[in-house]
Amino acid sequence: MKPLEGLIVLEFCQFLAGPSAGLKLADLGARVIKIERPIKGEACRQLSIKDLFVDDSSLLFHTINRNKESFAADLKNPDDLVLIKKLIAKADIMTHNFRPGVMEKIGLDFDQTLTINPKIIYGTITGYGNKGPWAKKPGQDLLLQSLSGLSWLSGRKSQGPVPFGLAVADLMCGNHFVQGILAALLKRAKTGKGVLVEVSLLESILDVQFEAITSFLNDGGQLPERGDVKGSAHAFLSAPYGVYQTQDGYLSLAMGDLLFIGKTLGLDLSKYADKHQWFASRDEIRKILSKKIITQKVDYWINLLQKEGIWCGKVLNYKELDSQPFVDDLSLKQTVKNSDGKSLVTTRSPIQLDGDILISKKAAPKVGEDNENIHKQFLND
Repeated sequence: MKPLEGLIVLEFCQFLAGPSAGLKLADLGARVIKIERPIKGEACRQLSIKDLFVDDSSLLFHTINRNKESFAADLKNPDDLVLIKKLIAKADIMTHNFRPGVMEKIGLDFDQTLTINPKIIYGTITGYGNKGPWAKKPGQDLLLQSLSGLSWLSGRKSQGPVPFGLAVADLMCGNHFVQGILAALLKRAKTGKGVLVEVSLLESILDVQFEAITSFLNDGGQLPERGDVKGSAHAFLSAPYGVYQTQDGYLSLAMGDLLFIGKTLGLDLSKYADKHQWFASRDEIRKILSKKIITQKVDYWINLLQKEGIWCGKVLNYKELDSQPFVDDLSLKQTVKNSDGKSLVTTRSPIQLDGDILISKKAAPKVGEDNENIHKQFLND
């Protein structure tokens, strides 16, 4: 039995942060019902990555919305709104990421929803919180990365800002949303009352950077300074930390004793015996390391360094990753099927409970695919 089995989640969310949280709740056993507009459904159905589609919806939508049901309803239609309120009365959790003010107009803000279901866990995601001049601005991942300082942590000093290559604000906000909802379930179990859970993309992307921001706040306001050598990997860590080119690929070197690493590589780095130099002269040191490391193939260095307990690794692309034995050993992929029998290969939940992997084989639903079943179960009384 999965831990959230028996719980019903109504998901009024679109795009990534909210639906990714719903995905995790579904993996943990909750019954997640997406409330979508009729015909077109959630907007993410038409937002593609690499122009990939499955049936009438994007592969991106399928990636985020597997193991859910779809109930099509127009929240502006009074008859549909009556049905939605009946569902809310029987739900445990509802989530939305509308801009502040939207649910108030519909009559489904937290206080109004409590009159329908006093024990509801009511979760909201916003871009910038619900107060101040930013409250109603669009919360989009790249915009949040740009606003929050995150884009000054990757890449090289001479490159200018470098956005992260994933929707990291959305993904982390979804994780924080799940944490808040699980905590709210525990609070409700103690109090018997509904709980309001609020997160924002802004607060999540700042929390991701808690180490870097704390450094800034306690170091006289000194801004992060990235290295300016190819392969610089962290604005706050000293040499040798970074990625180095070899004859046939790339080698990553994590933190470690620089002098010992140098000795293992066949380099005399005694002039950097003062550990403060490992940071102050990190670009100079990385150039020395780079000239040495490029003289051999990556496996040569891996064997040599790992034998001495030095933290290092080969830099893999997705194709190389997929060929690693641990992918099958750990069952890191799963196959899901939609109602037409089409199969998709995707990742799985990273969580295991009592030795069991959380697998869900149901692909994302079509718009309104579950209306008839949900009507029979909840709305025909």
